[in-house]
Amino acid sequence: MDRHHLCSSMHDCFSAAWSRISSTSLQDRPANPYIINGTVVIEHSPGLSGPGKSASLQLYSSTELDPNSRIGKLSEKACLRQGKSSKKDGTKITTYKIKLHVDPGFGNPGAFVIENNHKHRFFLQSATLETPEEKVIHFDCRSWVYPIKKTNTSRVFFSNTCYRPSQTPAGLVELRKEELKSLRGDGTGERKEWDRIYDYDVYDDLGNPHKGPDHVRPVLGGSDSHPYPRRGRTGCPASKNETINLDTYVPPDERFSPKKLSEFIANAIQATAHFLLPEAKSLSHDSSSFESFDEIRDLYSDNRSQVMRGTLTEKMKKLVPAELIKQVTHASKEDHIKFPLPQIIRDNEWAWREDEEFGHQMLAGINPMRIQGLEEFPPRGRLQDSSIWKSDIEHNLDGLSVEQAMNQWRIFILDHHDYLFPFLEKINSGGVSPYASRTLLFLRNDATLKPLAIELSYPDSSYSNEMRSGVFLPAKEGTDRALWQLAKAHVAANDSAYHQLISHWLHTHAVVEPFIIATRRQLSVMHPVHRLLDPHFKDTMQINALARSILINSGGILEKTLFTGKYSMELSSELYKEWRFDEQALPSDLVKRRMALEDPESPTGAQILFQDYPYGLDGLDVWLAIDTWVTDFCDLFYEDDDSVKSDTEIQAWWSEIQNVGHGDKRNETWWYQMTTKTDLTKTLTTLIWISSALHASVNFGQYAYAGYPPNRPTQCRKCIPEEGTMEFAEFLKDPDKYFLNMLPDRFEATLGIALMEVLSRHTSDEVYLGQRATSEWIDNNEVKQKFEKFNESLQEIEKQVMERNQDSKLKNRRGLIKMPYRLLYPDATKVEFREGITGKGIPNSVSI
Repeated sequence: MDRHHLCSSMHDCFSAAWSRISSTSLQDRPANPYIINGTVVIEHSPGLSGPGKSASLQLYSSTELDPNSRIGKLSEKACLRQGKSSKKDGTKITTYKIKLHVDPGFGNPGAFVIENNHKHRFFLQSATLETPEEKVIHFDCRSWVYPIKKTNTSRVFFSNTCYRPSQTPAGLVELRKEELKSLRGDGTGERKEWDRIYDYDVYDDLGNPHKGPDHVRPVLGGSDSHPYPRRGRTGCPASKNETINLDTYVPPDERFSPKKLSEFIANAIQATAHFLLPEAKSLSHDSSSFESFDEIRDLYSDNRSQVMRGTLTEKMKKLVPAELIKQVTHASKEDHIKFPLPQIIRDNEWAWREDEEFGHQMLAGINPMRIQGLEEFPPRGRLQDSSIWKSDIEHNLDGLSVEQAMNQWRIFILDHHDYLFPFLEKINSGGVSPYASRTLLFLRNDATLKPLAIELSYPDSSYSNEMRSGVFLPAKEGTDRALWQLAKAHVAANDSAYHQLISHWLHTHAVVEPFIIATRRQLSVMHPVHRLLDPHFKDTMQINALARSILINSGGILEKTLFTGKYSMELSSELYKEWRFDEQALPSDLVKRRMALEDPESPTGAQILFQDYPYGLDGLDVWLAIDTWVTDFCDLFYEDDDSVKSDTEIQAWWSEIQNVGHGDKRNETWWYQMTTKTDLTKTLTTLIWISSALHASVNFGQYAYAGYPPNRPTQCRKCIPEEGTMEFAEFLKDPDKYFLNMLPDRFEATLGIALMEVLSRHTSDEVYLGQRATSEWIDNNEVKQKFEKFNESLQEIEKQVMERNQDSKLKNRRGLIKMPYRLLYPDATKVEFREGITGKGIPNSVSI
């Protein structure tokens, strides 16, 4: 059955049931009608009125069938009345009272259908019913309801009670099936904003060929050469205009709430103002480069030239729909663009230049999941003669030989070499001068990392497929120290691109989206696993759609700021070839990277190699808490392995993830079989870890570290000069000026800072790990008790994190910049921290 006929069938069913009820005359009703009272809570969009009597609601019985439709009995209609409005944190909320007349034998309500005859959509937060027997039934809705003149069908919501498919009450069986069918659609047509349809598509919308050949981008997904996770299908052609599309289609259940939409638009415009305004290129100086570190510091002070709101607003009117501009005025109060001081330079302006801080950020910065233990020397891959520099590093190993240090697991590598080198020749034509890098580090007795050497490689234009390499060693003074500083900057540029494109975008945003689509298509909202996962999917599809329009598209912000430029997403696709779902589990990841030992006796299955690895230590604690919670949850709904194998919705869900959502990986043997409870709990724990803690660890520290370009430049515009050249003479004349000229230019650096600020901010409606948006998120007291246990375990982790951060022996907890590691602190909203916009906790989902 296609979507049109399916919607018509459901609507006819609703209409027929209503006709039978309304045909009953008033005198035929019982003298004492059976009345169910309820409240409906609606959140308003700025400038839009609530539905009031234009919206009506009917209940479905979960236990008593209508003999004609074989669907649960349907109550009379009740309009929304007696709306009482209030404001919470600036958001208008209206609560409506309803009275629903039903037959005494109606049974237990299990769902309701709501019809919107108003001219506007509205955001339905929740509904609560109370039966004459004082039974309270909750509906956690949190979705947009569109006018029926657009949707041609009413909207069904199910109560917060969970059932596996085989346990579904009789009155809801057909509704459950029909709802899932309608959500899958038929895979054709262009989606309208009111369509609730989930389907898959490849990334074919990143290029903009009509702007010229330089804006052509390969399709990602569906091929051996460019594999990729799937995105949500919109059915829309790629944009053919110059506007920033902040309204790309995502299903209504995935859309931001009105308040978050306003906040995000305001913040996005703040972030992209310099990108949109050519005038911003010369806000502070005519030169494209910074002349001094003081000029960079001025970006965070009141000395900075201000951007007049009028100029910005006029420019934005040409680029952004008028309705969205109106939304911004409700959320943005700033009269100029000014950045807060990043933590990296707050207490010590020059600590970022020190080798100890360079090593500290590999363990506790925003990309602590790339460093790994060195397995062999020299490192795998093409490398210049290791004997030339082996002797140079051995005197920095506290008396150990290279072999002895490796046997003690004390040599580590930050490797951005072999995957990057094949792209360098293409990237070099883009006005940047990148290298592929390897950095070796030594674990000292105090657990800090001491850099040993940096190898930088680049293509040799004289010989095809050949490369030239240079090795740079730490130095304390003079020319060698200045050259070492340049080498570290190139490593940081490599790491910045990898962090943004792989650790952040690919490994969290992109890989999660197919799981969301499969969950909506194959798991009913009544399914316990759907109820478990739903908070961890909040806002992800919309933020990803916005990223395709603003960040990762042709000419987007990441192409403008990262040295990988137009090849950024192609590089991301290349590294997706290495991605394995089972290795996204933190214990597996740590063991693979030789940062932990496999330990069957440990609750997590891994024993961290050294305690002063903040990401690893805090991460394992959070991982164990999630794993325990997921196991407790599944134990309440699944008795044994057979109950997992016989769950038709779970099996369809898992099959679709492997074969469609991550279809380019369909033939891999590492996928869990989903035949045991262990398979299910491992899958769910890993997915929740990725959506919550992994994303928090790579996202919310961005401004603290990357908000200061010299610490983590996103590109280098100059090579390291060779002796005897004009560049080397320029370098010797003023090493600091050469360094500044090597950094991104003023416009790109400022755009990058703005982006880091927006991505690092927590929104006001954020819900953190161990929390739910409402206390009535599920109608199961045993689940709530287990969830409270989860929350208590997270509170214990918070105490442990605070104690570790105060332990002076754990030097990597704070580094030379004296900033405590809190990116895996579950919920810091209840604690006053002076660090400002970041480190507020672990949100449940990839929501920014």
